[in-house]
Amino acid sequence: LPSTHRSQRLGTIMWFRQLCTTARRAHENPLGLPRNNERFPPLMPRRGSGPQPKRPIPNVKRVIAVASGKGGVGKSTVAVNLALGLAATSKDALGRRARIGLLDLDLYGPSIPKLMHLEDLGEPELTQQHALLPLINYSIPCMSMGFLLPPQSSGSNADTPVVWRGLMIMKAVQQLLFDVDWRAGMTPDADPMAPGHDSLDVLVIDMPPGTGDVALSLSQLVLVDGAVIVSTPQEVALVDARKGITMFQKVQVPILGLVLNMSHFLAPDTGKKYPIFGPAHHFEALAQRLDVPILGRIPLEMHLSQGSDHGTPEVLRPNDAPGSAHASLLHMARQTWTQLASADMARDRLKRA
Repeated sequence: LPSTHRSQRLGTIMWFRQLCTTARRAHENPLGLPRNNERFPPLMPRRGSGPQPKRPIPNVKRVIAVASGKGGVGKSTVAVNLALGLAATSKDALGRRARIGLLDLDLYGPSIPKLMHLEDLGEPELTQQHALLPLINYSIPCMSMGFLLPPQSSGSNADTPVVWRGLMIMKAVQQLLFDVDWRAGMTPDADPMAPGHDSLDVLVIDMPPGTGDVALSLSQLVLVDGAVIVSTPQEVALVDARKGITMFQKVQVPILGLVLNMSHFLAPDTGKKYPIFGPAHHFEALAQRLDVPILGRIPLEMHLSQGSDHGTPEVLRPNDAPGSAHASLLHMARQTWTQLASADMARDRLKRA
């Protein structure tokens, strides 16, 4: 070839190699964490390789997935208030205050930064072992893709989209599951081998809608103690909730119970209940057919929505009125502790058998 053509061809080859190398590195490490050879992520199951053993999340004793199958049913609001409610009611269940964490696995639409008042605080710091350190508010350590997105020209990352294909999403999920240090008192300068860094008692995972890559990755890689399924009364929401339940059953994740969100509108002036999204008999029939408890019926209240927008979860608002969203969410948390204890006993019986 003429020297000019040969030079152009060589340049094209070098550009293609650089592009492939960059893409491959991005797929392997989408969050851009420094490499650490001491932490080996699990391998995704491949066709013909047989099932890979599930494993616990480091420094986490129990894992609860909050799922819905359908978007827009208030799943993230339920997950946030469940985490805070578990912490608030843990003395009754455990005899001590539990350490509860919150992981946002809705990578395309993370809501935890806003709901927990943790927006635009900068990227999480890293430990000496290059693990992500959660951001903490209301004594709940949190991790979300929303903490890792670059800011826009306005200085906020609230409008920064995640435009990734499935492989990038699956690797990012692995990193959020296994490259976060949930232990108490961990800082960038803390000795990771020093004693006294307590693990989480429960990690609440806010799942994305549907039964796609994220749900499959979690259920195949992690020992999940149970799933909480959130729905509204309409049949159109229950259709997708049933699909989510079926998925968890196929991967042998116990269903701890169902939560009926927006069960009715509670009039602030009269206290009268209005089932504006329809009666709950389809929801109740589903719970009866599955033989699982209804953990809570959360009414639709104006201040619950307003508090969520301002990063003030409903559980933190003083209101002990019977039937209120506050009381219903705390009841949901107590019921979840009960179901976790039942799941533990069932697991112990299987081990002895």
